Order: sequence, then structure tokens, then C-alpha cells
Amino acid sequence: MAIESNSPNPPSREPLTEQEPDDFDGGSRDSHLSPEALTAQQALAAISSLQSSQNAAVMQQARSNMQQRPTHQFTVKPRALMLTIAAIAVIFLGVIVNNWILGIIGTLLTLVLSLAMLLPWLQYILKEWFTPEDRTLFVGFFGLIAAIVGLIKFSGIGDRLLMLGRKINWEASGTLAEWFGALGQILIAIIAVYVAWRQYVISKDLTIQQNLLTVQQNIITQQQTIDSYFQGISDLVLDEEGLLEDWPQERAIAEGRTAAIFSSVDGSGKAKILRFLSRSKLLTPLKRDRRLGRAILNGMGGYAEDRLEGVRVIDLGVMLATADLAGTDLRWTDLSEANLVRANLSACDLVKANLSRTILYDANLSGADMNGVRLFYGSVEKASPRSRTEPPNYETGEHTGAVIENADFTNVQRMSEANRYYCCAWGGETTRATISGGCEGIPNLLER
Repeated sequence: MAIESNSPNPPSREPLTEQEPDDFDGGSRDSHLSPEALTAQQALAAISSLQSSQNAAVMQQARSNMQQRPTHQFTVKPRALMLTIAAIAVIFLGVIVNNWILGIIGTLLTLVLSLAMLLPWLQYILKEWFTPEDRTLFVGFFGLIAAIVGLIKFSGIGDRLLMLGRKINWEASGTLAEWFGALGQILIAIIAVYVAWRQYVISKDLTIQQNLLTVQQNIITQQQTIDSYFQGISDLVLDEEGLLEDWPQERAIAEGRTAAIFSSVDGSGKAKILRFLSRSKLLTPLKRDRRLGRAILNGMGGYAEDRLEGVRVIDLGVMLATADLAGTDLRWTDLSEANLVRANLSACDLVKANLSRTILYDANLSGADMNGVRLFYGSVEKASPRSRTEPPNYETGEHTGAVIENADFTNVQRMSEANRYYCCAWGGETTRATISGGCEGIPNLLER
């Protein structure tokens, strides 16, 4: 067994390998040990005694260090302390006997002894609290101030300043001070006005930002409302097979929802809804099965249209009368037979829009893009506005045109010649005066 000399406790004795007899007593046990066992026991005893002597030496060294440790660096010698007390007593004695000599002597002794006792503490505080850089800066600033004082004193600048001060008329200076005081009040008033103006500007900016936030919140709310409307209409008009239903109750509910949402959204929202309904074929008259009412496919991946007898899922009617749709995107929308009396369509994008049989009486279409707009069916020579009593003829164009009396076509862009001829012929004098290019040579078939 290996014996570690650095172990704090001696290892325990290993049991003897040889079996001892039962009548072996403790007093005579050592005499019967083998030579190897005796050698191990002696080694253990030596290690134990060595460690005990080492521990005792360490403890003795620690005690000596504790006894020899110096006292606190700020400890005052008893002699200096007694001298300071004696000097203080001399001061009080001088005060009592009213002797200034004793008082001066005691004061000087007390001052010198006190500074001598406090000097180590002051050095310690200076070393601990202030770095060498701080001490350098302090001495530098103090030296700068002393140099300035010496410069003023010994260069004659101070005398010149005193002479200049004696020459000043301080009464006039007092009047000048009053003028400066009045000027200061004026400056304070100007500063107050500037502060008030800045507060007004800041308040105005905050109001504008709040208005912008309100507009953004309204736009977000409107878009959420429109999305909900789209989802609701889609659920109404589509059945499980994905076909347009033709039940009257569903059409009535869809029209009611559309009329309600048109009254709660702005022009841009109305344009989004119109584009959705138009591209979804919900505004187009579709050909229906006479028995089931289902929309009939045209064999080309869409629904067949029937302008004469077809049924619309949603009939706009008068929902857009006097509506403000200025500057909106109405491309490819089907607004046929809609009532747009006094509607504002100025600067609208009406490319490929269908306005046949649409009532545009007193409508504003100034600056609108009318490229490819359909105002009638058939030929322009036979086309005429819709009639309350006569049915439309989509082959010849009779009674298929839009009602454009008193409409404003000022600065309309990309109007075709056929549409210009129709507007001049059936728009009346007020409409003819607004058409770009004039209506010279085109008869006024409206006769008013």
C-alpha cells in the first residue's frame, strides 16, 4: 500500500492477512506482528509525528506574525498626544488669565502639533481619493489663477482698470443701465412671442399628425369592412358546387349589403367594390336556366351573358346616384343600366368600362380617360339613349345608349370618334359645348 506524505490524516491500518487465534489479547498483539506490519506501523507513527510538528510550527509562526504586525498607520504616539493636550491647556490658561503671550504660544503649538498628527491622514485621503491626474489638474488650475492675479497686479493692468473706473460717469452709466434694462424687457417679450409661436407650430404639427393617424385608422377600418363585405357576398352567391345561385332572397340580401356599404365608404372604397362585383360577374346580366335558375356556362370557361333577358345577381339601381367617384379606377367595370345622376366621375380611369343604358344626366366626366368606353351597342347612326317605354335592341343599337344630357365632357382623354359623335348627337346643347374637338357638322338629335 502506497503512503501519501501530504495526507492530513494517516491511513487506517489494513487488516492482517493471517488469521489470528481467538485467545489473542490486545496487550500482546504487537509482539506477534510480522516484520512487514511492524515496519508499516512505525512509518505511520513517524508521519503522524512529523505532521503534528509541522502544524505546531505553522501555528507558532502565525502567532508571531500577529504579535509582530504593526499598528495602524494613523496611530499617534503618546508623547505627541500629551504635548497637544498640554498646548490646548496653555490656550485655555491664557484665556483664563487674559494673557495673550500664553494664548499665542498655545495656539501655535496646538496648530503645529495638530497639523503634524493630521498630516498622515491627509496624505492618505489625498492618495486614495484623488488620482495623480486630478492632483495635476488642481495644481494647474490653481497656478493659472495665481498667474492671472499676478499678471494683473504686476503688469499695471489693474492700475489702468482702476483709473478707467474713476473716469467713468456712474450716473450716466446708471441711465445706460436703465436703457439696457428696458432693452432686456423687450428681448424677453420677443422671446415670449417666439416661444408662443413655437408652441403654436408644435401644436399644429401634432394636430396634423393626429389627423393623419385618424385618416390611416379610417382607411384600415374601411379596408376591413370591405374585406368582410367581399367574404359575405362570396358566401351568399356561391353554393357548395361553386355556381352562382339565383334565389331571390339571396339576391335581395346581396343588394341590401351593397347599398349599405356604399353609404359608409369613400370614393376609393366604392371603386374597389365596383371592380370586385364587376369582375365577379355579379353586375352582368347572365343567361339563366329557366327551370333551375342557375347561370349557364358559355363553353369558354365563363358564364353566358344575356343583355335583354338576363338576371343580375346585384342590380345597382340608384345606389350610385350623386356618388363622388372622382379620380378612382373603374377600368373594365360593368356599370350598364346604373343610375349615375349628378355623379362625379372627373379624372376617372374608365378604360373599357361599359356605360350602355347608364343614366349620366348632369354627371361630371371632365378629365376622364374614356379609351374603349362603351356608350351604346350597334352602329352609331342608329344608336339612341335608353327609353322608359321602349325595349332595347342590341342588334341595331336603338335605346341601348347612355343618357348623357347636360353631362360635362371637358378635357376628356382618348374619346373615340364614334363616342364623340354619339355625345354630340344625343347630349344636348350643354353637353355639346364641353366636348373636345367641337360638334360641327353633327346634328343635335336631342333637339334641346
